[in-house]
Amino acid sequence: MSDSTTLDSKPHDHKIHNPVFSIIGASSGNLVEWYDFYAYSFTSLYFAAAFFPKGDPTSQLLNTAGIFAVGFFMRPLGGWLFGRIADKYGRRNSMMISVLMMCFGSLMVACLPTYASIGHFAPLLLLIARLIQGLSVGGEYGTSATYMSEVAVAGKRGFYASFQYVTLIGGQLLATLVLVVLQQFLSTEELREWGWRIPFVIGAAAAVVALFLRRALVETTTEASRKNAHAGTIKGILQHPRALLTVLGYTAGGSLAFYTYTTYMQKYLVNTAHMNAETATLVMTAVLFCFMLLQPAFGALSDRIGRRNMMICFGIVTMLGTVPLMTAIGQVQTPFAAFALILSALAGVSFYTSISGIVKAEMFPAEVRALAVGLSYAIGNALFGGTAEYVALLFKAKGHESAFFWYVAAICAVALAASWIMPDSRRHGYLKD
Repeated sequence: MSDSTTLDSKPHDHKIHNPVFSIIGASSGNLVEWYDFYAYSFTSLYFAAAFFPKGDPTSQLLNTAGIFAVGFFMRPLGGWLFGRIADKYGRRNSMMISVLMMCFGSLMVACLPTYASIGHFAPLLLLIARLIQGLSVGGEYGTSATYMSEVAVAGKRGFYASFQYVTLIGGQLLATLVLVVLQQFLSTEELREWGWRIPFVIGAAAAVVALFLRRALVETTTEASRKNAHAGTIKGILQHPRALLTVLGYTAGGSLAFYTYTTYMQKYLVNTAHMNAETATLVMTAVLFCFMLLQPAFGALSDRIGRRNMMICFGIVTMLGTVPLMTAIGQVQTPFAAFALILSALAGVSFYTSISGIVKAEMFPAEVRALAVGLSYAIGNALFGGTAEYVALLFKAKGHESAFFWYVAAICAVALAASWIMPDSRRHGYLKD
C-alpha cells in the first residue's frame, strides 16, 4: 500500500459536514446495537430457566451461551451483506437498515413466550431472534467503524475512532445499569418471571431514536468509489490478502480477550469466585465505566505512537497476563479486588479496543473498506469472541477451567504475531493524516 493508492474519503453529499455530529450520530446507533446484543448476555442469569428449565444452573447458562455464540455465526453474513450495501450504496443507508433490524430482534425477544407456554418452540424462537440480531451487529461493526474512521479529523483519527468502542462499551454499561435498576425495584422472582423482558423493550425504543439521528448523517463515499467494479465484492477484498489475514489474526485475539473480560466475566464471578449476582453486576458496571473512559486516551496515544506499536503492546500484555489474572480473579475475596484485577486486564485490552475500527479501515481502499472491515472482523469475532463464554463454561463443566486461560493466552499470541508483521499505517495506509 503506497501513498499513490490513497483514496479520498471525505464526505461528498449536500449535508453539512460536522465531524463531531457525525461521530455522535454513528455512535448512537452503535450504542443501541450493542446494548440490545449485551442485554441478552446480562439478563440470561434470570431467563435461562424460562427457556431451558431442565438441568443445573451451569447447564442452563451453557444453553443460553450456546445461543449467544450461534448469534455470532450470523456476523460474517451480516458483515458481507451490510458491507456490500455500504460500499455500493453508501454507509448511511447500511447503518439505518442495521439499526432497524436490531430493533426488530430486540422486540421479538421481549415478546417471546416461555418453555412452559409453547415447549421446544420457545428456545427455537429465541434462537431466531438472536440470529436476526447477530446479522444486524455483524453489519453494524464494519460500517460504523469505516464511517467513523472516514469522518475523523486527520491527525486525530485514533482519538475520534476510539468512540466506536466508547459506545460499544457504553452499550454494555447501559445494559448493566438497566439491570442494576431493575434489581433494586424487582425481586429475583419477578425478574425471572417477567422483569428480564424490560431491557429488550427499552432497546427497541432507543433504536427508533438512533434511526432519526442516522438519517441526518453525511455520506462519506464518492460516486466513483461506489461504481468501482470491485466495490463491495469478495474479489476486491482478495486483492489485499496480507491485510485480510492480518486483520483476522489480531481480531481473533482481540475479540476473545474482550469477551472474556466483559460478557463472560459476570458469570465467572458468580460461578467461580462465588459472588452473588447483584454484587457481580455492580462490579462489572464500575469496571465497564472505567474501561469506557480509557478508550479516548488510548486512541489519542495511537495517534502519537502508531497503530502497529499499539497492537504489539496488546499482544504482549494479554499473552503474558491472561493466565495469572484469570487465576487471581477466580480467587478474589472482595468486590474491590475483583474490580482492580478486571480493570487491569481491560487496560491491556484497550491497546486493541481503542483502535479496533481504525486499524482495520486504514488497511483497505474505500471501494471495499466497509466489506473488508466488517467481514474480516465478523469471521474472527464469530470463531473466537462469540464462542468465549461457551468454551469457558464447557471447560468448567469438564473440570478443566484453567485450560480456558491458556487457550486465551495462546490466541493472543497469534494476535501478537499478526501485529508484528502488519504494515505501519502511517506509511502504508489508505487513510492518510
